[in-house]
Amino acid sequence: MKLKKIAVSEEGFIFDPETGNSFTVSSTGLFILERLKKGMSLDEILRALLDEFEVDEKTARKDLADFVQQLRLLGLWEDGKR
Repeated sequence: MKLKKIAVSEEGFIFDPETGNSFTVSSTGLFILERLKKGMSLDEILRALLDEFEVDEKTARKDLADFVQQLRLLGLWEDGKR
């Protein structure tokens, strides 16, 4: 998975060594990204979001789906089954 190859700083700066592209993410995006890199499933990440942040399930589910879609568009997320 390409996510394992990207570099991520504690501040949410992301560097893709294959393309040289860099991005920044919010603290929530960083939370999601760190868990994706660990191989957690989207359901596991959703539960972690609900435990960590004061957010309802509908909002957390939508935010997670939107973030993963952005990773796909940027070419950083290749596994659509997670």
